Amino acid sequence: MTIEQQLRAAALEAIKELYGAQLEEKMLQVQLTRKDQNGDFTIVVFPLLKVSKKKPEETGEDLGRFIQEKLPLVVGFEVVKGFLNLSLSPNFWVERLNELAVNADFGMQPASADAPLMMIEYSSPNTNKPLHLGHIRNNLLGFSLSRIAAANGYRVVKTNIVNDRGIHICKSMLAWQKWGQGATPESTGKKGDHLVGDFYVLFDQHYKAELKELTEQKGMSKEEAEKASTLMAEAREMLLKWEAGDKEVVALWKTMNAWVYAGFDVTYKKLGVDFDKIYYESDTYSVGRDMVLEGLEKGLFNRRDDGSVWADLSAQGLDEKLLLRSDGTSVYMTQDIGTAKLRFDDYNIDKMVYVVGNEQDYHFKVLSLLLDRLGFDWGRDLVHFSYGMVELPEGKMKSREGTVVDADDLMEEMVATARDMARELGKLDGYSDEEAEEVYRMVALGALKYFMLKVDPRKNMTFNPAESIDFNGNTGPFIQYTHARIRSIFRKAEEKGIAWKGSAPVGLVLNEKENNLIRSLVSFPNVVREAGAAFSPAIIANYIYDLAKEYNQFYHDNPILFEEDARVRDLRLTLCHAVAQVIKKGMWLLGAGVPDRM
Repeated sequence: MTIEQQLRAAALEAIKELYGAQLEEKMLQVQLTRKDQNGDFTIVVFPLLKVSKKKPEETGEDLGRFIQEKLPLVVGFEVVKGFLNLSLSPNFWVERLNELAVNADFGMQPASADAPLMMIEYSSPNTNKPLHLGHIRNNLLGFSLSRIAAANGYRVVKTNIVNDRGIHICKSMLAWQKWGQGATPESTGKKGDHLVGDFYVLFDQHYKAELKELTEQKGMSKEEAEKASTLMAEAREMLLKWEAGDKEVVALWKTMNAWVYAGFDVTYKKLGVDFDKIYYESDTYSVGRDMVLEGLEKGLFNRRDDGSVWADLSAQGLDEKLLLRSDGTSVYMTQDIGTAKLRFDDYNIDKMVYVVGNEQDYHFKVLSLLLDRLGFDWGRDLVHFSYGMVELPEGKMKSREGTVVDADDLMEEMVATARDMARELGKLDGYSDEEAEEVYRMVALGALKYFMLKVDPRKNMTFNPAESIDFNGNTGPFIQYTHARIRSIFRKAEEKGIAWKGSAPVGLVLNEKENNLIRSLVSFPNVVREAGAAFSPAIIANYIYDLAKEYNQFYHDNPILFEEDARVRDLRLTLCHAVAQVIKKGMWLLGAGVPDRM
């Protein structure tokens, strides 16, 4: 049993014996004591007054005496209004410290063979453009959630759905046909996803020029010009040819998509994310279309006079949703229905999580209802992990206008900044060029990942590259530097011939900083559970920042290698080792690394 479970059990026994009442566990709150009060754990007394029929202070005194007699590790208590603060034996905390210092799985709950399976979808790129800043937040959230879920005992499948078909893909293809002059990644020296993205932007430029000509020279309204656009008509014709299996169009589609996939792979590797299974909409849309047509035959949907197929969701408080266009082509909803069907055919999924921005909240409400209507029980239980948008200080980005922040460019700029900062500080003298570059990249990506993930994922955020890579404040480099500082202590200990025994001796009296640090370390498993339950990497991020701050206060106030008492020195070295371990695990859960030197 954990200490919280032991204290809760003792308190419930006290309530039964003292007041003759049987309470449910959820009515009893046991939490770490606030740092501005005496004690280690606090029991909230207020909910118990109905059964005790006493004042809060008297109820707290009753419980405190009972628990202290019941549990020898409780050495004292104090009642502050409606809160019972319990003090535990210093030996208890030292024993917990020694346990976590040698436990490689501390805070983690490995999955058993029959553990529930969680599938997490993230990334979902389009093959008409490279990955950008918004994709970075999506990928980092999804990848971190997968590690947090695994740490909470789930079997996890990381999946990606590639939007490799549709009108937006045809726009890039048509632009390449018209103005590409046979350009390839090899002939231009560009990554394939960047090259295809350039043609998507080029299409938009020509399309806007055509609309301008139709409105200014022929006096059409914007709506009339859009309907009269020959360029858009050609793109739609290309989509119909693709769905009909036209050999020339399909060949071009395969060629340009292959360029994009090669580019995506490079970006994913740089970012440090991966997938267990990738699905493609070109495979799933027809499955979804067949499911919609089957639903139409069963009377679940309706066909309009123009041939389009719709779902009426007014009974659920929503509106009508298009499922098939009048020309028979699929929409995103149809594709997602097909993808869901294939996934549940492939895996016995217990929980399906979609990591998609909050602009798609309505989409996933509809998807859940449609899957349920089609007879799939798991439709009701899907989870839309809805996150906020990310912007730069200068404002929003637009793919069609080519104003997005490219993911590759952003990562390389951050690496260059980390390199310049490290060279100024001269901290990596003696490292080979390859070793130094690895540290620069680890610091840069740690800065990027931490800054993205420390914010409540449901909130919109502004990413400031300069602020993210600062070595001070709530940043990844500050946390990484704390880890590097600890590793430096152990290198210096070895140089001085100081042998650490690998554990802390019991029987010592802990000072305030030592006690607080151990309490923070011991709470790590609870933090991992909380992050898993809330689907929030931010809980992990802010915990390790607080831990790093607390460690640096301890480091400032307590000598370590210069401590003359070998027993106290072993305690403090054990604390250092445990903090480094937990920081490394916490950053790993965020998908980030920690260097041994900075």
